[in-house]
Amino acid sequence: MGTASTPVRPVVVIGAGPFGLSAAAHLRARGIPVRVFGSPMVSWREHMPAGMLLKSTPVASTIDAPQPGYGLLDFCAETGTRRLESEWDLIPVEDFAAYGQWFAAKLFPDLEQVRVVSVDRAPGGGFALKLDSGESCEARAVVVATGLSGLARLPRELAAAIPDGPSATGPVSHAAQHRDLSGFAGREVLVIGAGQSALENAVLMAEAGANVRVVARRAGAVGFGDAPDRQPRFSPNSPFGKAWSLYALSYHATHVRHLPAPARHYLVRRVLGPLGAWWLRERFTGRVAVTDGRRIVRARVERGRPVLTLSGGAGVERELSADHVMAATGYRMDVAALDFLGDGVRTGLVTSRGAPVLDAGFQSAVPGLYFTGLGAASSFGPLMRFVCGTRYASPRLATSLAAR
Repeated sequence: MGTASTPVRPVVVIGAGPFGLSAAAHLRARGIPVRVFGSPMVSWREHMPAGMLLKSTPVASTIDAPQPGYGLLDFCAETGTRRLESEWDLIPVEDFAAYGQWFAAKLFPDLEQVRVVSVDRAPGGGFALKLDSGESCEARAVVVATGLSGLARLPRELAAAIPDGPSATGPVSHAAQHRDLSGFAGREVLVIGAGQSALENAVLMAEAGANVRVVARRAGAVGFGDAPDRQPRFSPNSPFGKAWSLYALSYHATHVRHLPAPARHYLVRRVLGPLGAWWLRERFTGRVAVTDGRRIVRARVERGRPVLTLSGGAGVERELSADHVMAATGYRMDVAALDFLGDGVRTGLVTSRGAPVLDAGFQSAVPGLYFTGLGAASSFGPLMRFVCGTRYASPRLATSLAAR
């Protein structure tokens, strides 16, 4: 009399953004049972401003799949959304979010739109998960692909002025808290930061009728990239433009792991860092004011209005006030912010400045726990901050997991 076989525990992917969907597609193509938890493209649908255009080109905006037919151009052709024929073509965030949802519907009709409440080690090995649906399940491995969720960075001087935290309707917010910017019409807004998020949010608010000023810490920080026809002719192509450094970081990310930790963190912070897209320059110039070369020293709220004290040269300080301050100051990976990871899992991680240290297959120091997307950037470099990084990450992660 035979014995019943033990069901194979699946691999669980937490997150249904580009990196989660891509990793799951590669795992499923290898015949590995996969469960994907999350709302597809939720960050792109709910935490990016309406009217935003992607900084990345069409070639850099495809979610990698192991089989043909699931690229951005395939989506456009099948749905008749738009024609993307060259690097001059721009992609509205709404179209990209729709592409990700199309990708999910095609490859994961069984995607489960539930939230993972906790991940702990299971007594017999692997992981025990609890879902907000009330279900408990086990997994032999877990892939964390939660994107930017919970990782918004706020300068400590701003944070000190708002004990209850940033809020879209309060005096201070983070850019991730806004979808509709039309409500800023007729208001004075200070935008902190000099990257694409800061500059594009500033432009969109100004175009909606707001009086907007960008405040940047470095002098001359506000700048814009070169149009496709102005890039170096004899440098190699990369998804981000023509430059040897960009080529190396795009196609040889494996080597980034072997650099000293300070160098890796510097690359993530500075390469492809604060710089507006070439097409934003004309919309920005003459419409948005700039105060640069000044750092926030203190912040306070007076009668509902935020007031910033800025440092300057020779110890001179000045104050700026507005109806609202928006911090477009990016995101910072910190495993402490991933509150669904149980203490037994979290304490087993080896981290560097809050980010998990990963092996060549994207596995952390906790056997069976993998990170991809922003969670992998400190190990593999700035490529992991962008959608085109799925082409590098997903096959390697799937290969590592298949070998377990």
